[in-house]
Amino acid sequence: MNRARLRRLALTTLVPAAAITLSLTTGWAQSPPAAAPATPAAPAAPATPPPTSPAATPAPAAPAADSKPAAPAAGTAATPAAPAAAAPAASTPAATPTSPPAAQAPATPPATAQTPPATPDQKVQTADPFGEETTLTPKTVVVIKGKANWDSAFDALIEALKMLTTALDKQGIKQSGPALIVYTSTDDTGFTFQAELPVDQEPKGLPKDITVGKSPDGKVLKFVHRGSYDNMDNTYEAITNHLDEKRLEAKDTFIEEYVTDPLKTAEDKLVINVFVPLK
Repeated sequence: MNRARLRRLALTTLVPAAAITLSLTTGWAQSPPAAAPATPAAPAAPATPPPTSPAATPAPAAPAADSKPAAPAAGTAATPAAPAAAAPAASTPAATPTSPPAAQAPATPPATAQTPPATPDQKVQTADPFGEETTLTPKTVVVIKGKANWDSAFDALIEALKMLTTALDKQGIKQSGPALIVYTSTDDTGFTFQAELPVDQEPKGLPKDITVGKSPDGKVLKFVHRGSYDNMDNTYEAITNHLDEKRLEAKDTFIEEYVTDPLKTAEDKLVINVFVPLK
C-alpha cells in the first residue's frame, strides 16, 4: 500500500517595523526641571519589538543624543510602541491556515483500494469415476497380439501400438477412437495382451500378424487412472479392494482405454480408463 507523506509548514513570525518619530518642540523648554528624575523612562525602551526588528534598535539612541530635560517627552513617545509588541500575537493567526495533518489524511488511499481483487474460487473438479457401472459397445478394430514381462510392459505396449499405426498409415486410414489394451491373461512374471485401434472402415492387405476384429462389449465397472504406467499398480490395488468390499467377482479380462495418446503424451500425463468386466 502506498502511504501519503504529510508535510508540516514552518511557522514564521513577522514583526512589522515601527517608526518612532521624535519631534523637538518648545514644550521641552517649558517642562519643569523637577521632571529631570524621570530619566529612568529609558528602561521603557525594552517595550519596543524584539531585537529581530531592525526598526526597534534606534529607540534608545534618541535620548542618548540629546541630554536636555525633554527626555520625559521621549517617554510619552515610546508608549505607542506597545501596540508593536502585540504584532507577534497578530502574526500567529496568520500561520493558522496551515493545513493540519488530519486534513490531508483522507488523501491516503485505503489499503483495499490498491489490493488486487481476490480471485474467485476455482470450481472443484468433479471426481473421476471409480467403480461406475457402464456398458461398452463393440467397435471395429485392428488387432495385434503380444506377450510381455512386467519389467518392460509399457515398452511392449508402445511397440505394438506403433505397428498398428504404421499399418493404418500405409492405407491412409485413421483411427476413430482411443487405443485399447486388452489383457487376456496375467501371472507373476508377465502377461498376454491385445493392442487394438478403432477404425471406421475395415482395412485390407494387412500384415499377417495384424487382424480385424471387434472390441470388448457388455457391462463393466469403470475406473480412471492418471499418471505413469508404472503407478498403475496402485490403481489396480484400489480396484481389487473395491471389488472385495462390494463382493463382486471380475472376469480374467481387463481393458485399458488410453484417453490420451500414449505415442504423443508424456508418460506421467497419461489418462487411462480401466474397464473391469464382471462375471
